[in-house]
Amino acid sequence: MTKFAQLRSLLQPLPAAALVLLGAAVTLAGAWTFQSLGFEPCELCLKQRYPYYAALPLATAAIFLARNAPPYAARLLLALLAVIFVASAVVGGYHAGVEWKFWPGPTDCTGDFVKPASMEDFRRQMETTRIIRCDEVSLRILGLSLADWNVLVSAGIALVAALGATAPKKS
Repeated sequence: MTKFAQLRSLLQPLPAAALVLLGAAVTLAGAWTFQSLGFEPCELCLKQRYPYYAALPLATAAIFLARNAPPYAARLLLALLAVIFVASAVVGGYHAGVEWKFWPGPTDCTGDFVKPASMEDFRRQMETTRIIRCDEVSLRILGLSLADWNVLVSAGIALVAALGATAPKKS
């Protein structure tokens, strides 16, 4: 039996759902911690949190179903979580590409400065607008931005969820 097959047989729906829940909770706690330390998230950073927010109740439900329902119920939720986190990795990759200047990002957080028509417009704009740019990295950890890390974490969570959804049934 290969190492991958051994891992796959160990990650039954219950432990896989618990790992997804733990991974999502720890990732959100980390994001909130960095934000509380003054690293303000951009619009894309905030959108990248949605899969983690969705994972909390879905993984909790998968844990409940793995214990109390037919096996396919938890496996179905784990498959859904795998799809959600593959999409999360894609969005994280898009954001990382914006940060690395591989392609332009959304204009609402990377667009060019538009000169105000008057000094009064400028004052009003200064009082009401605070843009956190999506194409500038505010923090790197081990050389990777938080968007880069999101790609890795999302892919890892997607793999765990997929393994849990497709694990061979224990006899």
